[in-house]
Amino acid sequence: MSATTPRFGVNYTPRRGWFHSWHDFDPEHAREDLAQIAALGLDHIRVFHLWPLLQPNRTLIRTTAVDQLVHLVDLAAEAGLDVLVDGVQGHLSSFDFYPEWTRSWHHRNVFTDPEAIEAQARLLRTLGRALADRPNLLGLQLGNELNNLVEHNPVTAAEVDHYLDTLLTAARDGLPAAEHLVTHSAYDAAWYGDDHPFTPEASARKGDLTTVHPWVFSGDCARRYGPRSPQVLHLAEYGTELAKAYADDPARPVWVQETGAPEPHIPAADAPDFARATLLNAADCTDLWGVTWWSSHDVDRALADYPELEYTLGLFDATGRAKPIARAIADTVAELRTAPPSAPARETALVLECTPATRSVSGPGGTYFEAWMRMRGEGVRPAVVLAERAEDGDYLRARGIKEAVRLHPFPRVVTS
Repeated sequence: MSATTPRFGVNYTPRRGWFHSWHDFDPEHAREDLAQIAALGLDHIRVFHLWPLLQPNRTLIRTTAVDQLVHLVDLAAEAGLDVLVDGVQGHLSSFDFYPEWTRSWHHRNVFTDPEAIEAQARLLRTLGRALADRPNLLGLQLGNELNNLVEHNPVTAAEVDHYLDTLLTAARDGLPAAEHLVTHSAYDAAWYGDDHPFTPEASARKGDLTTVHPWVFSGDCARRYGPRSPQVLHLAEYGTELAKAYADDPARPVWVQETGAPEPHIPAADAPDFARATLLNAADCTDLWGVTWWSSHDVDRALADYPELEYTLGLFDATGRAKPIARAIADTVAELRTAPPSAPARETALVLECTPATRSVSGPGGTYFEAWMRMRGEGVRPAVVLAERAEDGDYLRARGIKEAVRLHPFPRVVTS
C-alpha cells in the first residue's frame, strides 16, 4: 500500500447479539465476522466494549472483560486487520451505557465529577497497557461520540476541554509509543450545533488527528436535498474540509471515522452508488487518514427498540450475507489502492464566518454549507478557511490556498 493511500475499514458490529455479545463472548463467532470483513479487502476495524462490563464499580476494572477485548484484537490480527479500540462506551446506536455507579442515587456527572473523570482515566490507562504490545493496534480512542451524553450530564465548553485533556493524557500514559494514535470523537453537533459544548476547536486540535462522523441524517441532509444530491454525495468530503479549517496544523490528518447508508435516508437501491461516491470524494481531500464505514453487520431484527435505520447499516445482513453495498465498497477500495488519488491542494477556499452561537450556518441548510456545495457543483474544489485566517498569507500558503472567497460581498484575497 502506498504511503499516500488512505486506510479503509469498518466499524465492527457483531452479527450475533450486537454488542450484548460481550456478555458471552464467543471467539468463533468473532472469527467468522472478521473473516468476512477481511475478505472485502478492508484493512482495519474499530471496536467497542461496553463501559458497565469493563468497569462495573468506580474502583473495579474487570480483568476478564479486558482480556476479552485483547482476545478480539488478536483475532483481528489473525484476519490481517488493524484495530482502533474505543474505551469509554458510553453511547452506541441510540443506547447509552452507564455503569451503575454513575446513575440513580449514585449519580455523578461523567464530564465534571473529579472522581468519575479519574475512574475513566484509570480505565483508559488500563486498556492502553493491556494492548500496547499488540502489533496490529492502531491506537486508543476515548469513546464513541461522548458528546451524546451531554443531555444527562450538563457541561460547559471549558469543562469539556478539561475532560478531554485529562483523558487524552491518560490514554497516552497507557500507550506511550508514538506509533499509536490517541484520539477522541464527537457526533456532528460538535461542528454544526449552535453553542454545543463539544467544539470544533476541541475536535480539530486535541488528540493526534481529527475524527469526523458526517452522517446524512444530521441536519436532515438526505431528506432535505435528496439521497442522490451533490450535498449528500460530497458530505464526507465537506466534513473533512471543514475539520481541516479548525486545525492549528495545516497538515493535520482527518479521519472519516463514521459514515454509512441508513435507510430510508439512503434507499437500498442507491446505497452502492452512494458508498462509491463517498469514498472517491473523500479521497480527493489532502491529509485524509482514512474512511471507516458504519457498520460491518446489520442489527438483527430479533433485537427490539432500535431506530429503524440501525437495522440496515451493515455491509452484511443479519444472516451474514454480503449486501450490494459491500461489493461496491470492496471494488472502490481496490481501485483506490491500485491508483491512489493525488489529492492536490485546493487553491480556492470559501471563508467561514461564524461564532459558537451561529455554528449552524456550516451545517446542512445553512448558508455557508449551501454556498460551499454550489461551488463544488460548479466544478470548484473549495477548501474551508476560518475568517480569522483568511488574510494570513503564511497559513494560506501552507495549505496551498491561492484565493479566499468571502460569501458577502465576494472579494478575493490572493496570495502568491
